[in-house]
Formats: sequence, C-alpha cells, structure tokens
Amino acid sequence: MPSRKRTLFLALLCALLLAALALGPAALVRLRAVSVLARFSNPQDSGLASAFARGPFSEELGSAETPGGPLRYRLYRPTTPGRHPGIVLLHGVHHLGIEEPRLTSFSRALAGAGIEVLTPELQDLADFRVTSRTMDQIGASAAILCRLTGHSKAGLLGLSFAGGLALLAADNPAYAPRIAFVVAIGAHDDLSRVARFFATNQVEEPDGHSTSFPAHEYGVLVLVYARLPDFFSPADVPLAREALRLWLWEQPEASRKAALLLSSAGQAKFDLLLHHRENFRHELLQEIAAHQAEMREVSPHGRLASLSVPVFILHGAGDTVIPAAESLWLAREIPRQQLRDVLISPALIHVSVEKGVSFSERWALIEFLAQVVEAAREEKNSSDLQKK
Repeated sequence: MPSRKRTLFLALLCALLLAALALGPAALVRLRAVSVLARFSNPQDSGLASAFARGPFSEELGSAETPGGPLRYRLYRPTTPGRHPGIVLLHGVHHLGIEEPRLTSFSRALAGAGIEVLTPELQDLADFRVTSRTMDQIGASAAILCRLTGHSKAGLLGLSFAGGLALLAADNPAYAPRIAFVVAIGAHDDLSRVARFFATNQVEEPDGHSTSFPAHEYGVLVLVYARLPDFFSPADVPLAREALRLWLWEQPEASRKAALLLSSAGQAKFDLLLHHRENFRHELLQEIAAHQAEMREVSPHGRLASLSVPVFILHGAGDTVIPAAESLWLAREIPRQQLRDVLISPALIHVSVEKGVSFSERWALIEFLAQVVEAAREEKNSSDLQKK
C-alpha cells in the first residue's frame, strides 16, 4: 500500500494495541479481524498486521455419516488451551472444493485467530451444480461441528452460491437449532435472476431498474454445464461434459482437444458457447424459463420470512459472477431484526480481497469481519454458560 496509507494503518494498529490493553475484548476482536484480513490477503504475511492470526492450529481430514450419506470435511483446530468458537466455512462453485487456495487461506487465518473451522466437501458445488442436496449438507455440517466443539450452535460462513444455500439451511426447522448466525459473502437471492444476468449482461435492481454490467463468462458456462442434455445430442453429452469441465478447470488446450471428438453440430455449439455467447442468448433465456421451479428451490427469494438467526451480508461491488444487487435483494428478504450488517465493498472481487483499496474501504471490511468474530465469540460464551 502507498506509504501514507501504510503509516495510517500502522498507527491504527498501535492504537488498537493500546486500546486492547485498556478496553479488553472489543479492541482485541478488531485486532483479530485486522490479522485475519492480512493473513487471508497474504498467507505469508509475518508483519505486525497479522500478529493476532498466527496462533498454532492443526489440520485434519475427517468424514461423518449424515442422512444423505458420508460427508468429508477438513477441520482447522486451534491448539491453544481452552474451548474455541466454531464456524462452518462453505466453499463456492469451484472444482477444488475444500482444497481451493482462497478457502484454505481463509480457514488458516481464522484458525490462527482462535476459531475452530470446519470446511465440508460440497460435491455438487465442486461439480458446478447448485442443488438442494447441498443445503442439506450445510445443515448437517453445522451439527458435525457442534459435536466436535461441544457447542450447542455453530456459525455458517458461505461463499458465493453457498451463501444463499446457507440462508436456506438456517431457515429450515431441521437445521436451525444448530445454527448460530449466517455470513453470506457474494451470495445469490434468486438463481433465475442471476442466470438472466449471465445471459443478458443486465443487472435487475430491487428498485425495478436494470443496469448494464458485463457478466463473467464463467456464469454461462456453469449454467450450461449443469444442463448439458438440453443443449447437446445424447451422443455428444459426455464429450461436451469433458470438454467444458476442462475449460472450467482452466485447461483450455485440453478442452479444445476434447471438443474435437464432438459431432460437427456439437463442435459448432461448443464454439458458440465459448466465443459467441451473444448469439446464444435466446436459447439461454428459454432454458432459464423452462427451469424456473428448479431454480426457485435453491433460491432464498421469498423464503426467509421465518429466519431467526443473525445475518451478515458482504458483497464485492464489482462482482461479475453474482452481481452485488443480489445482496440488496437479500437485505429486503431477511427479517429486519435479524439483519446485522450489509456491506457492498469495492475491497472485494467476488470472494477475493482486492488490492490497492482505500484506507476507509479496508477499515469497513475490518469492521464487518470484527462483527463476525464477535458473533462467534458470543456464541461460544453462551454455550459455555449453558454447560455450567
């Protein structure tokens, strides 16, 4: 960061250190938030900014039986004495799942700050599909972490589409008793509305207006990947799945080679999908209209009236995968008494921290994260009291 911003930031850290000595927990929570953000942005950070997120912790793989079958997870457990707050951290649509580098960096930063973190392997999201099965796995994950920590409830922190599914899990009576709060980062409110954005590059705002904004190519590709039989012949479907999977895995040369095995019609469709999506719009909109009911099933829109846990919403202002307007829609859905904070931040790109942001934008992100750390700490304290 520029020298003036760096000087201001270091001065603020020193002030927080003094405040922690004088005021105790509130200032310490903010120091931890500063450190978590520093470690997430740069896992190798060894300076003053990350000092409160470098505590010792262990990592282990585990598996638990759930009503939907075995669920694999990774557990990040602080090794300092005592009981620690717990958060279930949920990956988004990414083929690496719980091994995705940003997820592991965030998990390690939180564990280093004294929070026990469980990252469940959400197989459908790792295969680029948003399904109700994932919502059930999220609810089961909260119960798993409660068993591991001994707490009565666990927080949920969902990235991208997992954020919207986490809200649905928290509103489900089968899972709500084990959920302390939900943090939705870059989440969706209505999957069909997001899909229309992929197809049209138009963001539908809560005030009724639409604004032009370029959607990331990833969105259309994920939409088609989930419904390949609607776009390719039966013989081409397995070949198209392999070619598109490789493209989504950022292996373009291997993808092009795999696409050569498609029929001539399949190759033409694949080329259209990758390079001329503007000519694909009508077909995409027809597909979205045909699957409204299925998309509604995995959308929080109109289904959060009975939500009874605190909710924190964070979204990158320039998100080209799920537009920030989706968080504004969510803010209208969530009962007012449960909505703790909504931050639309230029400091984020989808679920990654942007570089070169202003001091005030960075501080707003720190304040948001501090509220989440405090919510986790409060739930841990409440659980400890219940056991006495």
